[in-house]
Amino acid sequence: MKEIATHVKAAVSEAISLIKDGNFVGLGSGSTMAYAICELGSLVKKEGLDVKVIPTSFQTKILALENGLDVNDWMQDEELDLAIDGADQVELNSLNLIKGGGAALTREKIVDSNSKELIIVIDENKLTERLGDNQPVPIEVIPFGYKVVMKKLKDLKGKPKLRESEGKVGPVITDNGNFIIDVVCDSITDLEEMEKKLKIIPGVIETGLFIGITNRVYVGRKNKVEIFKK
Repeated sequence: MKEIATHVKAAVSEAISLIKDGNFVGLGSGSTMAYAICELGSLVKKEGLDVKVIPTSFQTKILALENGLDVNDWMQDEELDLAIDGADQVELNSLNLIKGGGAALTREKIVDSNSKELIIVIDENKLTERLGDNQPVPIEVIPFGYKVVMKKLKDLKGKPKLRESEGKVGPVITDNGNFIIDVVCDSITDLEEMEKKLKIIPGVIETGLFIGITNRVYVGRKNKVEIFKK
């Protein structure tokens, strides 16, 4: 598990404390969430809590099982009590997000948008005044049509790049069997319009723009945990 900073661990601990007995909890993916899952496992064991979780990736599922959590494989028709997740970038005023650095964006968006409360935990360097500044937008695409999707993204003045795997030769493959294209946009002035234009491209499964669903952001700063609420 990748080590995370002490101040981010403090933010994770505060976020985890929101989980109560009987909760059904969505768990995001990535290094911050890996630590959160270990913390949640310890909390459940120590307090004897009855907590069900829904993972957003194979990585999350494996860690949850290793830490003794009650794992559900499928989203139910009921709303989750809360979801805890990380983010690649958080816009300070709106709490809109860019996610997908861990290639789990589609499942994360399903889980996060179907929770009564979405809690995001980040390091302070992931805060921004404007979403998309120095941060590409990940897009999950069907492999069959990825070249066509890339052409259409260029037509929208984006700068797309197929994400390559660091652990093997070839592209990153998501848990859904798809590719990830990271798109650099020089300026995102209208997030809703950008989301609409991206999602109507045939072959696009989901985007890493998470708009209007975040309730709280726990920010690990060097000397404190700061909480932003919608």
